[in-house]
Amino acid sequence: MSSSEIYVSLDIGTSSVKVIIGEMVNDSLNIIGVGNVKSDGLKKGSIVDIDETVQSIQRAVEQAERMIGMEIKNVVVGISGNHVLLEPCHGVVAVSSENKEITEHDVQRVREAAELVTIPSDREIIDVLPIHYKVDELDEISDPRGMIGVRLEMRGILITGLRTILHNSLRCVEKAGLEITDIALQPLAAGSLVLSKDEKELGVALVDIGGGSTTLSIFEQGYLRYASVIPIGGETITKDLSIVLRTTTEDAEKIKIKHGHAFYDDAAEDEVFNIPIIGSDQQQPCNQLMISEIIEARMTEIFDLIQEDLSRLGYQDVPGGFVLTGGVVKMPGVLELAQYVFQNRVRTAEPNYIGVREPQYTTAVGLIKFACKKARMQKNTSKTPVAAGGAVYEKNEARPQKQQPQPPKERTEKKQAEKGESKFKKILGYFFE
Repeated sequence: MSSSEIYVSLDIGTSSVKVIIGEMVNDSLNIIGVGNVKSDGLKKGSIVDIDETVQSIQRAVEQAERMIGMEIKNVVVGISGNHVLLEPCHGVVAVSSENKEITEHDVQRVREAAELVTIPSDREIIDVLPIHYKVDELDEISDPRGMIGVRLEMRGILITGLRTILHNSLRCVEKAGLEITDIALQPLAAGSLVLSKDEKELGVALVDIGGGSTTLSIFEQGYLRYASVIPIGGETITKDLSIVLRTTTEDAEKIKIKHGHAFYDDAAEDEVFNIPIIGSDQQQPCNQLMISEIIEARMTEIFDLIQEDLSRLGYQDVPGGFVLTGGVVKMPGVLELAQYVFQNRVRTAEPNYIGVREPQYTTAVGLIKFACKKARMQKNTSKTPVAAGGAVYEKNEARPQKQQPQPPKERTEKKQAEKGESKFKKILGYFFE
């Protein structure tokens, strides 16, 4: 199995850490390894304990490694949207080749030109999303490579994140013994997997309801226009159940998963079960209707906050409707409640791959697709195939030795050779060199 065909994604969430290993076979993706463990060290989408987060990452990696009998070396890391800003950017360059044919090098140069903007000192550029290119007077070009022209322009979206949060995320991955191949914005990765081209053109709201937070992403005219995070998720529902039912958080989570229903009108009053009372050996009877009332109230609050966010941004109507994903979405009644609150078209989405057909895996599998797309671009523009998503090694195969520290001259030459690599390396260099 060639390392150039293997892609590994790392999704660090509040409730769980997920590692997905994918293999490309004849342009078809197969999921061959999955690691999913309970997450420690995060709260409401942010890292609050680096050591606990590192241990969670290591457990998820080990679980995925056991499934395929190989060792994971590199990963693509997802960056949450709770600290990112999206703003327009513009770059202009002269076509460099003698025959005036636009190459990948020119596209890379115009992207770098678009990054030459002044940003606050506490922020770092994560990525640039091209909206369209302009070759001389020809506008609205999606891919200018191979065209003839003198001047190349690009309009795009500049994604920046808080330097401290980026540093903490990358530091956790580094301390877990992994190398970062690339970083990607989680809402962007999820959207690329579950949204159709027509939905993104019309205007669609992607709602990812996770354990510690809910991410709202708005796509319009084919690209991501806005991303925000509401610090309420599945764990808040669990805490509500724990307080009202006077039971432990662990028992409340089990009850939510087994008997939870988000739409009160469809809940079953005759579904009765016993709840252990905290601090005693006694149990109290309860039915689905009682806990549905608690769950519906919290889910309605989440949907109301989403509508407030949309109204604040001037979106009175979302033509493409709403797409729900994330671990909480698999609870019965969430779709029906969303349709009632939003009064719009609502559907749920999940990856269509064996082993990961659950909404909680949407972001992790989306990161795999992101890595595959980037790898294809690299193969088209480089002579040597590059493993874009992650490298793995057979358990009985000798792992490459770590490089010895290089003399200053050699290190300088190496940095010059790697100058054209992706943005995440600049971030890593800033923090760890």
